[in-house]
Amino acid sequence: MTSSTPPPPPTTTTATGSAFLSGGGLRQTQTQQQTQSLLDTDAADDPSDPLCLLLRSLVPHVAIHASDDADALVRDKGFAAGLWELLRPFGERVQGKVTVRDSNGAAKAWEDFAVRFVRFGEAVEVPEGEKGGVVGNGNGNGNGLGEGQKEEVIGTVEKVVERHLRFAEEAYGGAGAHSKEEDVDFLDAVDATSPYYALYLRRLLSGIPLACHETFAHPVACVMAISSRNTAPIEALQRLYRETSQGERRLPPWVDQDYLRYYILVHDEENGDIAKSMALFEQMKRNFGLHCHLLRLRSTQSAETDDDSIPLPRSDWMTAAEEMADIEESDTREDFEDPTRYIFESDATAIRTFVREMVTQSVVPTMERNVSVWNDQVASRRRGISGRFMSLSKRFTFGSSGRSSSSTGSSSSSNYDALGFYRADSPEAIMRRLADFAFMLRDWKLAMSTYELLRGDFQNDKAWKYHASANEMAALALLIMPPNMSSKTRIETISQMIEQAFYSYHTRCDSLYGATRCTLLALELLRLRGGAGTDEAVRWGIMMLESRLMGTVGDALLRERMAVCYASKQGAGSQVWGSRRRKSALWSVLGAEAWVAQAKYVQAQKCLRAARGMYARLPGECGVQKFAVASDFLAHLNDQVKAGLRADTGRGGEPRGEEGQDEAETDEESETLGNRRSRRTSLIAPVGVGGGLETAPLNDTERARLAGDNGSDDGFG
Repeated sequence: MTSSTPPPPPTTTTATGSAFLSGGGLRQTQTQQQTQSLLDTDAADDPSDPLCLLLRSLVPHVAIHASDDADALVRDKGFAAGLWELLRPFGERVQGKVTVRDSNGAAKAWEDFAVRFVRFGEAVEVPEGEKGGVVGNGNGNGNGLGEGQKEEVIGTVEKVVERHLRFAEEAYGGAGAHSKEEDVDFLDAVDATSPYYALYLRRLLSGIPLACHETFAHPVACVMAISSRNTAPIEALQRLYRETSQGERRLPPWVDQDYLRYYILVHDEENGDIAKSMALFEQMKRNFGLHCHLLRLRSTQSAETDDDSIPLPRSDWMTAAEEMADIEESDTREDFEDPTRYIFESDATAIRTFVREMVTQSVVPTMERNVSVWNDQVASRRRGISGRFMSLSKRFTFGSSGRSSSSTGSSSSSNYDALGFYRADSPEAIMRRLADFAFMLRDWKLAMSTYELLRGDFQNDKAWKYHASANEMAALALLIMPPNMSSKTRIETISQMIEQAFYSYHTRCDSLYGATRCTLLALELLRLRGGAGTDEAVRWGIMMLESRLMGTVGDALLRERMAVCYASKQGAGSQVWGSRRRKSALWSVLGAEAWVAQAKYVQAQKCLRAARGMYARLPGECGVQKFAVASDFLAHLNDQVKAGLRADTGRGGEPRGEEGQDEAETDEESETLGNRRSRRTSLIAPVGVGGGLETAPLNDTERARLAGDNGSDDGFG
């Protein structure tokens, strides 16, 4: 993570989080890791690391509301979804550095600042009090999300990742022998993020709906676009404004309607008159203010053979449903069509300039101004003595019995609507926007203090989904910011927040998506904090497995991640006292078992290689050789992986018969383990092998290799 203030020089050249340090370098790195902000670690600059994914997912959202003529001009360029599809990839990384000022006036320049372009009025979530219908008029595009649709997000993510895994099995299964040196290379990157886990987390975070209990997906700005082909341009812009502020397409009452309106004129470079467009642009600025831009684009479609054409990058933050639809469409199409889109370099330059100008001159200054106003007018009063008395009056209903107070669910002074939301002009909703804006602008201290105020208010009002989200974000902000308390106290405080968020999401609100997102992100940040945070991260991972929040694919990926958590636990001295290498190996074995049950032998082999390497690094010990049951189990698991990979090679890449093979392997394993099998069933979700279609492989998929045929030397000691 790059900022204008350079981080302090590292005390060791070894990357933060490496599991294989020794001596003083280990202690220095561990101390530095626990006292600095997570933004100063290497994980913040790794595109596949969960911390980086978190920072790039919770970013300002900019809605796109274009006229029919503007969308038609962009469709002529080959983008069926119109202007939104063309702009979306360019918002995922704003060109150059973006300077942001915090609540104290200190400026920092970030090189990875991003915004998310979304279609106006899309993916509106229905509040708890309005299940079965859409709140207000927020379903302008007919795509509001009910409770069932929200929980399908995890299932769709599972299907997408399973397709990628299946293609990798068919493409790379059984490709030759491996060497000892490759095991060493694999172990050097044992704390690296699996590409499939990164894909799982990315698709999970890309599905954040426009919800009432958090404002990350609420529009910070709305781009209203017309083209130079429009015969009544000023009237068209006025109509677009009216559609966003009133009528059927107006957003629900829990969304702040006072967001920034940004007006753009899309000029047709090949068929339009630039003089008329310039005159119209000046008229737009006189009528609508300075938040305007003239975007000059060519109207013809670019081809790969054109001299000045460049490939348009695929959006990294498409939802799981979008990617699944693309996979199914490509599979049903008889002739292969390259999904790569091309754009003229002049168009790409114009769009990058537009995005940077809008972000640096309009979006960020507007957010900074709102943060300052809300903090001075609302949050500061709540932090004062009068605000504390008001909070006490809401907690205790004087003059009424406790039974009547509890039966109504909240006090009479509560701003919590019976329909299950706070209206946008209520102090609680304003403070939630303040906290989320501060989080997106990376002002962690202000965000944390505001979330802390809201936790008590939401609990008093029994607004449980609001309460869960406030606890979740308070824990994440506290983990990211530089610690201002002892490690033990911080971990205990964070654990209480996560506990309350998980309980409210999972038990009170029955929100599997919220519980999964909260626990996964907290697990990853606790792992990065190291020390006692590592064991706490694994504890939450075990809770996720026992709660069965995810499907079989997520279950296996989480087991791999638990192995990574324990592998990053740093020990001391030549005997690495305090490390968790044996536990890391155990979770790798459990991950391999989960992959074998799904007939994913390539991934199972990687887990066994990680376990083999961990056992080999145990000082003065010999793996599991002296443990008869564990040794037999590992040998049997290794034989299953070899047999599965050989079967792939023998079939020449043909689809394997998964159901019968899985059943036979399960019976054989049960006979080998006897009564020891029942002790692991609490950690293993029921396996369902789903059918699927082939999809494209990930770029950094590691080529699988068969181990040797000598079953006696399985590498586990």
